[in-house]
Amino acid sequence: MTTVEICVSDVPTALVAEAAGAHRLELCADLGQGGTTPSLGAVAIALRTLTTAGLRVMVRARGGDFRVSEVEEQVMLADIAALRALPNPRGLPLGVVVGAVADGRLDLPVLGRLIEAAGPLPVTVHKAFDEVSDQFEALDQIIGLGADAVLTSGGAPTALDGAVRIAALRQRAGDRLRVIAGGGIRSHNVRQVLTETGARELHLRAPVRRDGREATDAAEVRRVVDAVRTH
Repeated sequence: MTTVEICVSDVPTALVAEAAGAHRLELCADLGQGGTTPSLGAVAIALRTLTTAGLRVMVRARGGDFRVSEVEEQVMLADIAALRALPNPRGLPLGVVVGAVADGRLDLPVLGRLIEAAGPLPVTVHKAFDEVSDQFEALDQIIGLGADAVLTSGGAPTALDGAVRIAALRQRAGDRLRVIAGGGIRSHNVRQVLTETGARELHLRAPVRRDGREATDAAEVRRVVDAVRTH
């Protein structure tokens, strides 16, 4: 089965995406800055109210670049510890999403400590991975650190633009790491993305403006899920 992960900004949009058929959700705050750590309250209520979808939680101290200072790392470690301590009454699959880059390379010491802090929670390395100069070297490093997955558009603006690279990364990773394709994926191109990348996991937003704010477009989520199912 191909997994469809929808990036959401709060609990209401998470519930909409789940009801529309999303298999997994990435919960973030401040999507305009690329996503930061959501409130513990939002995560706690999501774990209490979601019923079927897995949940990945962004752990990122601020927007902007992907450098992580010593203080920001301490904040992220504290957030991970707090997330691990939250009740998960339905036993939903829960994981965290992190990343750290410095001077065109992964910040391995920081990433290593974040992944270690996550303990049994699976870890996705987010699209900071697309900022590194050698993605194949970085892929091996992420595998060595024990991450579960990496989100990438193959270093290109969109997953379609980076399809050849994504396919090559998937081949290199084999069964050691899951490569999630993301970037510009919509219902009108999702079949092409699947064909050209061979991806078995997709990440996208399905935004729509309602009442002056961004919400999740349930119809678009359904179209993507249906397209994936029939591909």
